[in-house]
Amino acid sequence: MATIGYTYTDDPGSNDGSVAIYSWAALTTTNTDGAPIGIVAFADRCVQVTGTFGAGGSISVQGSNDGTNYAILKNAQGTAATFTAAGIQQIVELPRYMRPLVTAGDGTTSLTVTLVARRANPLRT
Repeated sequence: MATIGYTYTDDPGSNDGSVAIYSWAALTTTNTDGAPIGIVAFADRCVQVTGTFGAGGSISVQGSNDGTNYAILKNAQGTAATFTAAGIQQIVELPRYMRPLVTAGDGTTSLTVTLVARRANPLRT
């Protein structure tokens, strides 16, 4: 079982470093967890999940303040940020670390998680 690393890019439209994009690709029932990111400077966080969920597929967005003990974060509706189908959700909590975790599925489960994060106060250029 391997932890899936992420890719990072600055949003070219922001041109001041105020918007970051993180993506974890090919999360499966074998490679369930995405490498955690520490992005407390980014207050607004929106997560999108795409891909094949397979039979009973599920993925959650988790957070931790110590990097060891993780809990499922909440979306803007106050419910668990868990996906059982492709979708997009705003994340409410602002923990030190965030990661995606596949919690169910089958051999066809293969998901991509994309997180867009925006600084509350953009950098000055």
